[in-house]
Amino acid sequence: MVSEFMLQQTPVNRVLPIWQQWLARWPTPADLAAVKKSEVITAWGRLGYPRRALRLYESAKIIATHHGNQVPSTYEELLALPGVGDYTAAAICAFAYNQPMLVLDINIRRLFARLLDGEQTPSAAPTARERALRFKLIPQRSSDGAKWAAATMELGALICTAKNPTCDLCPVRELCAWRKNGYPASEIIKKSQSWHGTDRQCRGTIVQALRESPALTQVQLQKLWHDPSQLELALKTLLADGLIETTGKRFKLAD
Repeated sequence: MVSEFMLQQTPVNRVLPIWQQWLARWPTPADLAAVKKSEVITAWGRLGYPRRALRLYESAKIIATHHGNQVPSTYEELLALPGVGDYTAAAICAFAYNQPMLVLDINIRRLFARLLDGEQTPSAAPTARERALRFKLIPQRSSDGAKWAAATMELGALICTAKNPTCDLCPVRELCAWRKNGYPASEIIKKSQSWHGTDRQCRGTIVQALRESPALTQVQLQKLWHDPSQLELALKTLLADGLIETTGKRFKLAD
């Protein structure tokens, strides 16, 4: 569960050391639930999207209190937890509990878009038709849930890659509709997500500064960012998200 939260929009190489430190420090939900919010935000480090850390913290409290300190094993119970959406719930069921679940990350979606639909790139979000067709492919034996999810995910991540796929190494290349059709290019153009100068970068700058200092005034924080109005908006949203709080005229990580 911890890894799934951390891996949302963050690559494995950045997550792995933080994940290891996190589980060494808080091996159970109750361990995490017992600490201050500020400790959780600080331990999250530079993984980005620190609201994920708060949702994981909130989920740990619920699990410790209402689920006997054990991560729930049903999709419905998982989906009811803060920060758990369709993909995360399905991934936990598959990888932690070996259930035959529809785990649709971008690698799996790209693999099947090419293999079955003959399309280079899947749509921006899964459709009901896509979900129904992909679910039919899952082996329904209870012992194959994790294996199927991992195999299809790895095939997409390592062989059927977004750029320069190594089709000669693919074990299902003879079945691939995209290959048979001559590798037609997709009309979908993905725009790269900018970072420099964004509200996200501003928020991240504030949170990192408060990780390194017990409390800072707005004047002190303004020295870290070029746009006063953008910084003021970032402070408001961080307060609203419960990531920071005020003490007098100073800001600090929320307790």
